[in-house]
Amino acid sequence: MPDPTLQISPSILSADFANLERELARIADADWAHVDVMDNHFVPNLTLGQPVVEALVKVSPIPIDAHLMIEDPDRWAPGYAEAGARSVTFHIEAVRDPVATARAIRAAGARAAFALKPGTPFAPYEELLHEVDMVLVMTVEPGFGGQAFMADQMPKVAQVREAVRRRGGEIWVQVDGGVSADTIGQCVEAGADVFVAGSAVYGAEDVPARIGQLRDLARTHRCG
Repeated sequence: MPDPTLQISPSILSADFANLERELARIADADWAHVDVMDNHFVPNLTLGQPVVEALVKVSPIPIDAHLMIEDPDRWAPGYAEAGARSVTFHIEAVRDPVATARAIRAAGARAAFALKPGTPFAPYEELLHEVDMVLVMTVEPGFGGQAFMADQMPKVAQVREAVRRRGGEIWVQVDGGVSADTIGQCVEAGADVFVAGSAVYGAEDVPARIGQLRDLARTHRCG
């Protein structure tokens, strides 16, 4: 059986936006549907917002993991939890009051997480671990799918995992960007346990088989 602590979260950024209900059905074997919310301000891309997330929640066979690449998440993030997203991630570079924002997300019924861009160190934010349920380490520059995996982010993943071990608690470590059959092993070995994969999943001829392959590879590297 696959290790239940290793979770696959396909990103619909690489899906067919004209048929999102169908595209969500294709990843029903995954653990999460990763939804990238971009505002064309924090990142140079524009995707979708809260009304679309609310609609996706109604048709998704798996929980929605909303990754907010937006300005002013203090104002907007709790609304995504209220809309039904089960996990809401804000960027540490954009938030003004991460503690209040994380608590508001949790109060609205979702898991709270903060994300780190590749150039953002983790150490200054370690004290926030007790306020969140997950830390997302970006393994590409946020904004566009299909980018090359940044292996130089693996020490940061390891740093987050070590801090979680040291402090205790059930905090997940997520990686997002360039995750594929070729790179997931490095992520597991560094300490990640939630894997966002976009083009690697939706670009496959057999999407359920690709999800299964990623699970098996993650388990193999965890056991190894």
